[in-house]
Amino acid sequence: MARPRPVWTPPTLAGVSPSRVALPHQGPWPSLVDFLAERLPIIPAATWRERLAAGRVLDAQGRALGPESPFLPLAVIWYWRELNHPEPKVPFEAEILHRDAHLLVVDKPHFLSMAPKGRHLHETVLVRLKQQLGIDTLVPLHRLDRETAGVVLFSIQPETRHAYHALFSGREIRKVYEAVAPWRADLKLPLRLETRLEEPLDEPFMQMRQVPGEPNAITLISLIERQGDLARYRLEPLTGRRHQLRVQLNALGLPMVGDRIYPTLWPEPALDAPPDFSNPLRLVARAIHFTDPLSGAARSFESQRVCAFPAEPTA
Repeated sequence: MARPRPVWTPPTLAGVSPSRVALPHQGPWPSLVDFLAERLPIIPAATWRERLAAGRVLDAQGRALGPESPFLPLAVIWYWRELNHPEPKVPFEAEILHRDAHLLVVDKPHFLSMAPKGRHLHETVLVRLKQQLGIDTLVPLHRLDRETAGVVLFSIQPETRHAYHALFSGREIRKVYEAVAPWRADLKLPLRLETRLEEPLDEPFMQMRQVPGEPNAITLISLIERQGDLARYRLEPLTGRRHQLRVQLNALGLPMVGDRIYPTLWPEPALDAPPDFSNPLRLVARAIHFTDPLSGAARSFESQRVCAFPAEPTA
């Protein structure tokens, strides 16, 4: 039995793109609710029944499925992600630096996640931009951590997205970051740091670890200025490992100011706790440089965010 080809894709809803689920050709589930509750257990069966009753789960043709719908072998269904808890407002906005037919460049603030994940949905750069600009096809070409501010690129046209992705996979993008961290008088700068980073199996899943072995993370580190026991550093990653800059500076004894992961992983605040925006991670994606794969033009974009010492105001 062949899976029916979807003939319709739902639009975004309040900036949230639909999620697609493909059902297997057989299984032990008597109803669609039973399958969804097992396949996506983070959503209780009672919640799935509520969504189905409200018409928020659709088939491949865009028809609403009801709470009594049976398991549908090889069916494709659509739903929109929702949160079961209040989502605090992040009082900072992403600023648009550039927009053309194919590329959107924004200046991301601290504390705003890139895209829906975990406890963040509407308070994300992607959903806010889709709501603001009405571009359902918008997709981030790379990621910044929620705590990191600065320049980030988005693709507008699916037909040309591969050309920009190739810049990243081919390491043809030059990125420059700034960070505030402790000062070490004995550290000779500028420095080309080559280390190996791995995700350990026996430590918190958020933390990467620097280990012996063939380097897979390379960063150029130089000093911008010093202020007492702290310094502002220029960081140029030549590779793109997860948390690369945070791990490498921490391993040098220079944990970034405001870092909630290195050297110690802070617990997530309670869902009902008021958010604290007073101590951002002092890490900014300052600039990005590349040759546009479509026009051949040299592209250079720079963040206006401040990578501040603790006594300075942040943007």
